[in-house]
Amino acid sequence: MAKGFRGGFGGMGGNMGAIMQQAQKMQRDIEVAKAEIDAMEVDATAGGGVVKIIISGTHEIKSLEIDPSAVDPEDVEMLQDMIIAAYNEAARKLAEISAEKMSKATGGAKLPF
Repeated sequence: MAKGFRGGFGGMGGNMGAIMQQAQKMQRDIEVAKAEIDAMEVDATAGGGVVKIIISGTHEIKSLEIDPSAVDPEDVEMLQDMIIAAYNEAARKLAEISAEKMSKATGGAKLPF
């Protein structure tokens, strides 16, 4: 072995501990952010408010309200479209909030989740 070699990354030994601490803190922050997201509820409406949906942070439908005026037996397709639109809007909001929370947890680093 070369004289003076101590292993590690050539002078990074002292910094490696700090890097590991930062990584561990980021991991804890990510876990907290994921738990917050999972506990969230996001709502959205469609059709001028005649359809309202609430979804959880895990994308489960928690509540669906349909105003009786939206129920037209001759146009079931429009009601279906409004439900889909409300869900998609809630999912979009959830994705936006989730991305913001994760960005804060990772210090802006783009990590796959």
